[in-house]
Amino acid sequence: MKRYIRVGLLSTGLIFTVIGVCRGEAIKVLMKAVKICLECIGVG
Repeated sequence: MKRYIRVGLLSTGLIFTVIGVCRGEAIKVLMKAVKICLECIGVG
């Protein structure tokens, strides 16, 4: 039973990851991360 739950959760996570990448959200997250990093070191 635990195996089915594990596979189901993994599949759900992969599906949501693919949907996010297809919607272009990975680029948005990357750009926000770059802005935060630049602010932390005082450049931005």
